[in-house]
Amino acid sequence: MEVEIKIDPTCKTPKIIIAAENITDEVKALAEKLSAEGLRSISGFKDNTARLLEPEEIVRIYSCGGKIVAVTDSGEFFLRRRLYELEELLEGKKFVRISNSELVNLKRVKEFDLSAAGTICVSLSNSDVTYVSRRYVVKIKKILGI
Repeated sequence: MEVEIKIDPTCKTPKIIIAAENITDEVKALAEKLSAEGLRSISGFKDNTARLLEPEEIVRIYSCGGKIVAVTDSGEFFLRRRLYELEELLEGKKFVRISNSELVNLKRVKEFDLSAAGTICVSLSNSDVTYVSRRYVVKIKKILGI
């Protein structure tokens, strides 16, 4: 594969053009990868270290005591972003807000228990259990097609 960069002072936003003889699986995969919005990872902090967290490894994100916490299989990490910023960044990455203080990764949900009246119990892949607040029940049911 050949890569070429062209500097054009009149170009205000970067543009990527893929030139190929025909559309192959490789070309499709490359186009999908390039067109995905820029979020690749989120900086998480634990003790005196920083780590780049991939959205796929995050089980849930919640606020507690004024701090934002990302829960992964390898532990909890503090994030230096606000919850609404993370919701915007993770849009399209299968994250959904379930309360004013929590986002969950739908790919890491084991089950939704609808038996409780007016609320939904969410069981996550790391054995955590959380609840959808009444305010977000309709939104979650719509996402689930219920």
